[in-house]
Amino acid sequence: MQVQEILKNRIINGNYPIGSLIPSEPELKQEFDVSIITVRRAVEELALQGYVEKRSGVGTTVISNNPVSKLSKGQRFSEYLSERGLQLRKQIISVSEYDTKDHEILSLAFPKGATRIERIYMIDEDPYIHFRHYVSKDIVIPEKDELSLYETMYSQGVKFQRFKDEFGIETPDKRIAELLQVEEKPHLRRSRFSYDINDNLIEYSIGIYDTKLHKYVVNFDL
Repeated sequence: MQVQEILKNRIINGNYPIGSLIPSEPELKQEFDVSIITVRRAVEELALQGYVEKRSGVGTTVISNNPVSKLSKGQRFSEYLSERGLQLRKQIISVSEYDTKDHEILSLAFPKGATRIERIYMIDEDPYIHFRHYVSKDIVIPEKDELSLYETMYSQGVKFQRFKDEFGIETPDKRIAELLQVEEKPHLRRSRFSYDINDNLIEYSIGIYDTKLHKYVVNFDL
């Protein structure tokens, strides 16, 4: 395992908490028995991914421990809401096995079937998003939704590489409309494809948004 991956695992698992300093470059050089250039490149890569920040005269500070911290330059939506004083709560509705054989996308990614996780995201206790997630049956889904789905998957060995989002509209069926407390009319639909480091599809999700409650917002850092 490369130095960068080891350090990232330590950050994500809490060995180096947010706000703490990781060991200095000379200390890491000695620990891993590699050149100072190798250590420097590893730290620079972590900085590019948004996990650490190098500060002259201070050291390298941990600023994020999210397993998908900076796969894109986009700000996490939960962070955006929190900054505006809104509370985002997730609730698992159901976890079930899903037969993928007749599904154009999932039959290729999960030929032996998938686990389907149905969740509702609430903003200040009002239903906002209905999610359907599909993952490998090897992923153990906890009864309590204490971690994000990506954190759960990462803790079980999944390494994320990239996402692809597609947007469209979908008319929710009666059940989903009741969960969202909306009418059976077209709503914003986001389909997300999540890929691992081998570029295999490891999670597919469909989110239906009540954009009357809150617009879908993406902030990008330049």
